[in-house]
Amino acid sequence: MSSTEKQQNITAGEEARTSTSSPTNAAHESPEVKKPWWNSVFVAGSVTQIIIAAVLAVSIGVAVSYNVENIPKAATVLVGIPGRLWLRALRAVVLPLIVTAMILAVQRLKAMTGGGKKLAQWTIGYYVGTTLLAIVISTILTDLVWGRLMTVVSGSSLEVSEKDAETYKERESLAIHDVVQQMFDSFIPNNVVNALANDSLLAVLITAVVVGYLLDTTSSIVRVLEEIEVLITKIITFLIKLAPIGVFFLILPNLFLLDMKDIGVNLGILIGGGIANMGIHLFIVLPILFFAFTRQNPYAYWVKCSPAWLTAWGSASSAATLPVTMRCVAERGVPYTINKFSVPLGCLVNMDGTAIYFPLCVVFLAVTQGIKLTPADYVIICLLSTLASIGTTPIPSSSLVLTVMIASAVNVPITGMYGVIITIDWFLGRFRTAVNVSGDLFAARIVEKMTGIKDDPEDMSDEEVGQVENNVRENTQRV
Repeated sequence: MSSTEKQQNITAGEEARTSTSSPTNAAHESPEVKKPWWNSVFVAGSVTQIIIAAVLAVSIGVAVSYNVENIPKAATVLVGIPGRLWLRALRAVVLPLIVTAMILAVQRLKAMTGGGKKLAQWTIGYYVGTTLLAIVISTILTDLVWGRLMTVVSGSSLEVSEKDAETYKERESLAIHDVVQQMFDSFIPNNVVNALANDSLLAVLITAVVVGYLLDTTSSIVRVLEEIEVLITKIITFLIKLAPIGVFFLILPNLFLLDMKDIGVNLGILIGGGIANMGIHLFIVLPILFFAFTRQNPYAYWVKCSPAWLTAWGSASSAATLPVTMRCVAERGVPYTINKFSVPLGCLVNMDGTAIYFPLCVVFLAVTQGIKLTPADYVIICLLSTLASIGTTPIPSSSLVLTVMIASAVNVPITGMYGVIITIDWFLGRFRTAVNVSGDLFAARIVEKMTGIKDDPEDMSDEEVGQVENNVRENTQRV
């Protein structure tokens, strides 16, 4: 062998060793520099910015509503325009996000030998189980604590105006079997285009699952959906950078509507009881389940996902928050297959906050009229609350009609006190939505742990692999 060939072999060997060890050497040569905590204040759309925006909005809103007696309606509407525009932009990507996410998720589930069935079982089982648990705990607390603090009101407070009487009568006519029929009808659309146009999200989701199952893996439609998903991801990334502005202008005008000086005892108990019940579920029950399954710190995980539940609080809509929720779950390293299946499904059927609220409202209507509910009545309330919470659409104040249905089922008349529930529903609805979305966040990590599903780069597109790498990199920088 000539000296030239030897030299070439030596050079090639050195290059091979260099290329093989380059990641390690690069890691040693350029270690990650841990940035100070306050650096995130200057990162667009960061958790810190969103929390600061929310705190400022709450502080300003409470101060103004307490010190100004008559806030012009025009001021509330105009101040809320930036928030409404941001919320509309989020809602605009919900339908294409659900369609692409569910079809691609089902495609990956088909490729799994046993993981697909396991994922479906754990996701649905967790959602149904936590909803039942939330309702039972709420019912017990309402009967033993909050119901006993409420008082019977005078006859004038129970009077119903002629206009409201027509509305209440229409809602009372909704029988239980009608609700069941409507719920099952909502599963299958008789016109897919109409379902898309009217935001019939549950019908759209089920349709996407069926299409994803029947669609051939090699179909060009799958590739088109992957491209659409990449585009949606870019849009969501841009909108999340605007999240601090959107959250601020969503929260601020709504707090202008809160009359701090005109909250009666019963109304105060209704608000306090609702928030307390939801707080127990969110900060005690769900964290215990989360730690039991994952052995991870639930509070640290929840705080890192704050953009999702803060957006949920500001928008009072799980559907509008869905893009932010899926982004937060992805940033926490949850596999894309789980993220795209469990989170959209939870957005539509996992309504722990709503389930908690139903028993409290029915007991409120009963106690203020001096009606004593029996144990059998409470069983009926629990069963119907479970059914109603699953059938509730993920939009603001959708639970008001179902509250009347549950109350009528246990022979609780609808009086003027129902107007009190309507008056404060916009406020408590934000807490319900935050609890609903938080349940989806916890569920994604728990399902990941129990199924053991991981992202396989061979089954992912180049764009998805890049998204995973970017999420890991961004998460590392934030930490």
